[in-house]
Amino acid sequence: MSSFFEKYYFKIKVVICCGLIFIFCVSSLTVIAQKDFFESSPSYNSSRVVGVTIGETVATAIVSVGLNYLWYKKFPHSRFHFINDNDEWLQMDKFGHATSAYNLAALQSGLLNWGGIKPGEAAAIGTLTSLGLMTIIELMDGHSAEWGFSKGDMLANMAGCLLFEGQQLMWGQQRMGLKYSYHGSIFAKYHPEELGDNLPQRMLKDYNGQTYWFSVNIGSFLPGNTDFPKWLNVTAGYGAEGMVSAVKNPIKVDGKEIPDFERYRQFYFSFDTDLYRIDNASPFAKTVLTLNRTFKMPAPTLEWNKKDKLKFHALYY
Repeated sequence: MSSFFEKYYFKIKVVICCGLIFIFCVSSLTVIAQKDFFESSPSYNSSRVVGVTIGETVATAIVSVGLNYLWYKKFPHSRFHFINDNDEWLQMDKFGHATSAYNLAALQSGLLNWGGIKPGEAAAIGTLTSLGLMTIIELMDGHSAEWGFSKGDMLANMAGCLLFEGQQLMWGQQRMGLKYSYHGSIFAKYHPEELGDNLPQRMLKDYNGQTYWFSVNIGSFLPGNTDFPKWLNVTAGYGAEGMVSAVKNPIKVDGKEIPDFERYRQFYFSFDTDLYRIDNASPFAKTVLTLNRTFKMPAPTLEWNKKDKLKFHALYY
């Protein structure tokens, strides 16, 4: 993930969240009287689709204009160019890009399906929308003199989108997903400018505390009449620690010496859930539980890394 994107990622997320709230409010004004508001429409519902479209258009415009304003104001402009940042952050940023692209595609597809657009069409539009929004960020970085368009980031964006669309084409559902979790780390305090100086920033910038998960829903691969819990997943995770800067840890930060941390990768195996798959849950409950599509549930976890070898966590997130 480029330095510019990291620097303003929290602000971008705030704007996107405001846009999604706007989507919800606009849609609510037109369909609030319906008792089945949280259920997907069985047929095309123009009021819902229009509400979603208007909200997303406004949100995209705000994000694009806002980023351009911040970008032109703070940093010198340059001709479009590429950058190779594949050796940064032990590739944690690439997993972050793939996970963001996947979940953005899933969110967009879900909103359109809620509006009555057929699942196949909704998934295709969601995939293209996600790829388009992620590409906008890369194009802006490509015109920044200090950074550039990252081919590695773009490949990760495409991988996340293809994981979503490929499953829709193959199975008509998501049997596997990419999820995120975060725990506090000791490293952010040594370089808060890079890793964040408060919890919201660290959740987005401190790769030492982030873990990205490939979560597989077991029941999706079993016969439909099985009694196996439809909500239970197994998951493999990837993380890294010891990173105070992108490629190599500095000896000093702002004139202060920092410890010599070893940079290493972490691999995890754990259980997870897709709580929105629970039978007999109300449409409202299923809507709330879709947060579990993006965020991993805490669970007992096995970890392996070259420093500590095999470790067991009674509860890891």
